[in-house]
Parts: sequence; C-alpha cells; structure tokens
Amino acid sequence: MASSSSAAIPAPVQVQSEAFPDGTTDHIPLRGRKYDIRKPHISDQPITLKNWHQHVHWLNTTLILIVPAIGLVSMYWVPLYTKTALFSIAYYFFAGLGITAGYHRLWAHTSYKATTPLKVFLAAGGAAAVEGSARWWSREHRAHHRYTDTEKDPYSVRKGLLYSHIGWMVIKQNPRRVGRTDISDLNEDPIVVWQHKNYLKCVITMALIVPTLICGFGWGDFLGGFVYAGILRIFFVQQATFCVNSLAHWLGDQPFDDRNSPRDHVITALVTLGEGYHNFHHEFPSDFRNAIEWWQYDPTKWAIWVWKQLGFAYNLKTFPQNEIEKGRLQQLQKKLDQKRSVLDWGIPLENLPVVSWDDFVAESKNGKPWIAIAGVIHDVGEFIANHPGGKALITSGIGKDATAIFNGGVYNHSNAAHNLLSTMRVGVLRGGCEVEIWKRAQSENKDVATIRDSSGQRIVRAGTQVTRIDQPVATADAA
Repeated sequence: MASSSSAAIPAPVQVQSEAFPDGTTDHIPLRGRKYDIRKPHISDQPITLKNWHQHVHWLNTTLILIVPAIGLVSMYWVPLYTKTALFSIAYYFFAGLGITAGYHRLWAHTSYKATTPLKVFLAAGGAAAVEGSARWWSREHRAHHRYTDTEKDPYSVRKGLLYSHIGWMVIKQNPRRVGRTDISDLNEDPIVVWQHKNYLKCVITMALIVPTLICGFGWGDFLGGFVYAGILRIFFVQQATFCVNSLAHWLGDQPFDDRNSPRDHVITALVTLGEGYHNFHHEFPSDFRNAIEWWQYDPTKWAIWVWKQLGFAYNLKTFPQNEIEKGRLQQLQKKLDQKRSVLDWGIPLENLPVVSWDDFVAESKNGKPWIAIAGVIHDVGEFIANHPGGKALITSGIGKDATAIFNGGVYNHSNAAHNLLSTMRVGVLRGGCEVEIWKRAQSENKDVATIRDSSGQRIVRAGTQVTRIDQPVATADAA
C-alpha cells in the first residue's frame, strides 16, 4: 500500500472495469493497459514535430493502415485466383456479420438473444474483422449512443468526417474523456469475457491463419489466402464498418429526428451490410432491424431472422409500429413548421386594429380600397388590376361586406385565394361578427385554442381561413 505522505507517488491507476455509483463503468482499455490519471494525457498537448509520434496510436495504425498498405503492394506479385476471390467475399460477409449482427445488435444493443453456438460463431467473425474485442467495441458504441455528437462521444462526427471514420483510432485519445456506460451484462457473458481475454490469439487465428489454411489446403493458394482473404479482406471489412461512424452521420435523410447527426441512406446500407439506416437506429436502438421497409437493404436483419427460424436466435426486439409512425409524423411536422415559418400568412388577427363599420365605410369613400369579408377588413388596392374576375367585380365590393360574394354568392374562391387574401388584412370590424366574438374571447382569456408548432411558436396560419364560410352568407350590404 502506498504511503500517506504527500511526497509519495501512488502507482498508476488501472481503469479497467472501474465502477461508478450510478452503475456505469469507465473507459476500458486493452487488457493490461494502465494509466496515471494524475499525469496529463498526450492528447492534451498540441501536436508538434517533436512529439507527433507520441500522439500516434501505433498498434491501431499498424493494423488499420500499414498492414493493408503492405497487402495492396503485394497484389503486384500475388495473383488472385477465382476461388480465392469468391472465398474472400464469403469470409468478408462472415466477418461483417460478426460485427453487425454480433458486436452491434447482439452485444452492444441486446436487440435479440442468441444460443451459445451462435455467440461463438459471431465472436469468431468479430475477431476476423480485427476491430477490438466484443467487450471493448460494445462499450465504445454504447458511449457513442449515450453521448452522440458530444465531447464524450468516442467518435463524434462533430470533430470531422475523417476523425469519426479513422482518426479517433490512429490518434491517441484520452480514455478518461469518453462517456461512461454500463457493461455489467457483458462482464457476465462468458463468451464475451473469454474473447476479450484472448483477443490477440483470436485475431491472429480467425483473421489470418484460418483464411490462409482454407485457401492453402483447399486449392493450394496459401499466399493468396493470406493476402486477399486475410489482409485485404480485413481492410475492406474495417473500412465498411468505419462508414457507420462517419458516412452514416453525414450522408442521407433524417426521417425520424434531426437533433443529432445520424442519417439514413441506401449507399451507406449497401456498404455496411444494412447499417446505413442510422437515423432509425439511433431513434430505436433496441430494434433488431435497421431497415423496416421490405425494399430496404438489411442483410443483417435477414440473417438474424433466419437464425430465429433455425432456433439459434430468439426474443427478437421490435419497436411498436405506432411509436415508429409517431416519430416519423413528428419529424414531418417539424419540417412543415420550419417551411411554414418563412412564409407570409398575413398579420395575426389579434394584432389587427378594431375598426367601426362607419369608419370602414368612411375610409373606403375617402379612397381606401377596403373590402370586408367575414369581419376582416382587407386592402385590395394592389390586387385590383390582377383580379382574375376583372376590375369591376372587385371594385364593386369596396366599402361593403363582400362575404357572400367571396364565398359563393358570385364565385366560391379557392384555398389559394383565401391564403392570398389573408396577406391583405388591415383591420377587424367592430360588431357581432364571428371574428369579433373570437377576438373578445381572446381578450377575456376564455377557452380559445392556440395552435403552436413543434418548436413552440404560435402558428399564424390558424387565423388565415376565417374568411371561408361553408354556406354563402346573405347580408343587407352585399352587392
């Protein structure tokens, strides 16, 4: 035990599986890695010519960039045979499903349950992808969902597309800054724990040895198996997965929520075995599907469904369709409200001055082209020359109540006409008309519904159609 003396320097603190009172856990580095939390992390220092090599995460850089580069150069000397190419594609899907169906949907989000044989299969596929252990990967991904687009997000796209794609792995990050998450369930899964403890052995075996031996003993192509089914296949699987962190937060639509960056796009789905419907996924992360329409590409969803039919998967979680549609509708409403806010809907009724009938008539006789429709006074001066029905008809209503004329007495005007008319409002008639009754109710704080949009702003449009009367109104003043 360290001395209590202030001069004593305690041993570096290992942060692996550190528990917090709220039940979450701190960042979990590779097994055996230790950090001194009192010492400034290298990421807190600016990158210079002298310390740039300290900022580089050399293990990740070697596995993600240097080794693939060697594989690409080797293509010049190593021929690609058809059988090796086909096997490389098949092994690509095996490793890809290990990530999408295993690391992601099974362990990170527990969107379904799997039998032991399926877990072993997915853990092996995940190791073949060389993207960290299932325990580490799931922990980082849970932090990404909990702290999306914030400083605690381990691969926030707000720090740049390249950073979210690959930069967060090749440049050292301070593990103490990553948001905390609970992985107690993963620590109780013996397959997850075993793979984590033996991760490097699993990677070497599943990512390199197995594909090399299959190609070698299968059709005598040991070198091709190592280069194409091993090194280069790893590179393509990794880059595809990284697109979920970068491309899926940059390209596409946001049909369910636009407060954060996740987006839906078919291109990302094609690249990532169906993980491209990311806006849906971030809204409903416990759903075993990413694509909910029959025509959307999501082979991971289909694989899980097939495993269920075969008895290897069960308890597949789906979010209630009613809630999915509510989310879609709310986002549509939000977009409509945003579009509505930039349009001219006329002056709100409560902001219009109240004008007596006598003043209305007098002002009209003094040259103001005012027409009253349903208790609202409109200045039609600039529209007289453009009136589709001709100047004579519209000028005949000046200084009069033209409600009946406008609502079917002469012509039952369209919705567009009512909307256009609302932009010509200049006042509200004092009297017993329905608009005045509405206005009086507003001033007396009576129960009059106020419609607001999704951002809390009052919808001005609520008062635009007060000029529409279902039945023509006959008045003594109608021309």
